[in-house]
This record gives sequence, structure tokens and C-alpha cells, in this order.
Amino acid sequence: MTVTHPDIVALERALEANEEEARVLVSGLTGEQGTWNPAPGSWSVAECLDHMAAGNTAYLTAMEGPATRALAKGRLRRGPAVPGLFGGWVVRSMEPAAKSPITVGAPRAIRPRPAVSLRDGSDRFLTSNSAVLAFLRTYADLDLAGVMYWNPLFTGLRFSLATGLHVLAAHGRRHLQQAWRVRRAGEQSGDRAWVS
Repeated sequence: MTVTHPDIVALERALEANEEEARVLVSGLTGEQGTWNPAPGSWSVAECLDHMAAGNTAYLTAMEGPATRALAKGRLRRGPAVPGLFGGWVVRSMEPAAKSPITVGAPRAIRPRPAVSLRDGSDRFLTSNSAVLAFLRTYADLDLAGVMYWNPLFTGLRFSLATGLHVLAAHGRRHLQQAWRVRRAGEQSGDRAWVS
């Protein structure tokens, strides 16, 4: 399906930008560099990518059923695919520049897998991001701002499909920035993994 609505085009571009950023991020990294972390308990580049992939997969799994049912019922677009008031706050809190007085760790369901390799983390993210793009293109004419689904990570919360898509784009931006910080720290560390 060709995407024509400006709000959908903007979401599509944001997701495509995350994919391109991930490719640039891992370009030239060795497997050892990709699994290096700056301190115990911190994430490597590979773990950041794996976490993003887990988030994409969890959200898509939760969103697919409601989207399919809504399409079968003919719940077509009534307005732009934008989050509501609460959803907008959630999206803003995911952005890289967001500062929160409370630090919340990643929910268990989307924590990176132990000892994930750079190639596996990268491939998993790229595959999951392609799936998010496919979902967006498939359901572009659906009432994304009106169809709700249960958030898979926080019990009792319902989001619109539009909110879910915006959360995934912002979540990707946030953790790509985190992964870049890890890469830069490695390049400046003098650690044997980074010395050529």
C-alpha cells in the first residue's frame, strides 16, 4: 500500500530513520566491540538493539489482533494517527531528550537477552523494525487513533494503535542514542577491544 496521509508518512520516515541509524551505528564494529559495555550492568550496543527489537515485537503482538478485528469491522480512518493526551505524554517521555525524576528499568519482558551478539541484536532489530513498518503500511487507512489495545508491558493500560506506533518510534530514537553513547565511550576508552 502506498502511504499518502502526511501523519502516516511522518511515522514511516521516523521508523525508516531509526533503521538507517542502526545500520550506521553498527557499521565498522567488530563483534567484540558490539558486545562491549562501559560499566558492569550497563548495556552494550548489541543489547540496546536487542531491547528495541523486544519492544517492537511485544507491541506488535499486542496490536495485531485489535487492528485485524477493527479492519474487518470497517473502522477506517477518521483523523490523523496521533496519540491522545496521555498517549502524547508517554511518547514524549520516551524521547531521547526526556528527563524524568524517576528512573524506571526496562520491563522484564523486553530486557536484552544475555550474551546477545552484535549480529543477532542488529538483525533482530532490523527485522522487527521492518515488521513495524509493514504494520503501519497495512493499517494506514485504519482509525489508528481510535482503535485501542492493551499495553503488553504495563497491566491495565490501554493505548491507541497510533500511540503504540509513536512509542515505538520514540523508543527506537532513545535507545539508538544510548547505543551511540556506548560506541563513543568505547572508542575513547583505550580498551583492547577498540584498539586497532
